[in-house]
Amino acid sequence: MSIIIMLLLLSLLIIVHELGHLIAALSFGIKVDKFGFGLPLGPTLFEKKIGGITVLVHALLLGGYVSFAEDDKDCDLPADSPERFLNKPIWQRLIVVSAGVIANVVCAFFLVLLSAIVWSYLPSGNYDVNITQIVAPKEASIWKSGMQAGDRVVAINGTKIKNTSAMLSIIQLSKAYDSYVNPETVQTNLARLKRLNPGLTKDEIIPPGVMIRLPKFMSEKPIVLEKNVALGLKPYKDNQYKINSNIAKLRDEIGDIQTASYYGSTGHYTLGNIAEALSDNVRPLNFVVDRKGKYLKLKPIYPSRSGAIGVQIETKEKLKKTESFFDAVKGSVKYLSENTYLMLVGLKQVFTGEVPLGDLHGIVAITKVGGDIISNNGIFYGLLLTAIISMDLAIVNFLPIPALDGGHVLFLIIEKIRGKRVSDDVVEKIANISFLILIALMIFVIFNDIYALITQKL
Repeated sequence: MSIIIMLLLLSLLIIVHELGHLIAALSFGIKVDKFGFGLPLGPTLFEKKIGGITVLVHALLLGGYVSFAEDDKDCDLPADSPERFLNKPIWQRLIVVSAGVIANVVCAFFLVLLSAIVWSYLPSGNYDVNITQIVAPKEASIWKSGMQAGDRVVAINGTKIKNTSAMLSIIQLSKAYDSYVNPETVQTNLARLKRLNPGLTKDEIIPPGVMIRLPKFMSEKPIVLEKNVALGLKPYKDNQYKINSNIAKLRDEIGDIQTASYYGSTGHYTLGNIAEALSDNVRPLNFVVDRKGKYLKLKPIYPSRSGAIGVQIETKEKLKKTESFFDAVKGSVKYLSENTYLMLVGLKQVFTGEVPLGDLHGIVAITKVGGDIISNNGIFYGLLLTAIISMDLAIVNFLPIPALDGGHVLFLIIEKIRGKRVSDDVVEKIANISFLILIALMIFVIFNDIYALITQKL
């Protein structure tokens, strides 16, 4: 049932978008020939003439369209008819082609406002991450940190923890002996080794039987996530590099971090190699927790090689109370603006290649995830997700791609600058090529969705 509800909500967005075009066209006296739900590919499920407009429902329910009279080559309207779309002033045509996007924005705001008024709450996007139980082995560092069940995680290494993803990312990136080293740490350890072993150079193979004095243990630098990484909007990147298997073997050979000297496999390694081996060890997690309203800084916790610290957690989203109509309006604007910003950042990353094509998902994934959200959290979360999708639909449709509304806007701007329309043949050819590319992208995204469902990634 939740999946059916989600499908109906998504269908509503398509109808709203096309109704925006329809209402704008009719208000300017433009003759509309067809109003279609779905793409005109494959069989037509429903067709009926209503008020001079042919309403159609196609089997491929992945879009919609409004067709003007002159789109039909057999159109009987005179060439100079004021009912023709192309005979209207540019500003009227601009409103008509933009009306779908405007309708989606208005729909998104209405859905959020409806939720805020009826539910009296709006999600904040921030989560409380609470420690429910410590389950680490007795020798684990967490037992010496001062952490207790019931603590709320406020920050780790200075990064504010507002969701589970940020916390788990920092812990995983901080796992012990991960075979990655920071060049600055390597250089620091090399300088310390040289001071303790002045008779050796960086690249000199250490002669057999020579004892190497090791510097005092120095852990790796703590991982700090910037805002967009903590929000899950971009991957974490640093200047670390991976050590080879021989250096990893040397690292394990040196072993105990308190050892002051090393004999080991002489005749194979240099001071530079030992510096690399010493630089791959453990990273501290500096927790700040909220315990009964008081912020406490704990002693460092060191994750295991698998990236675990030995706790069970519980997360709960913080909700904002909307006590008045003014609160509801203000909260709706804030909710939409914050989520729109996140979508714009995500869209930028798609075009810059920061998001792999394999991570792109579409209607199938949205329906599955949306159905799960409604089933687990209720209809209001489904309405809010629909509002975000409506904004996403508006943004994507306004991109300057010929087959989309933004492409039509682009041609109108060019027409305004040139003082004459772009040739119909040129527009048609560009639009057809763009349409085929969009269909190919749609098929690719649906394949991603199905693959993710089969492999249980969704």
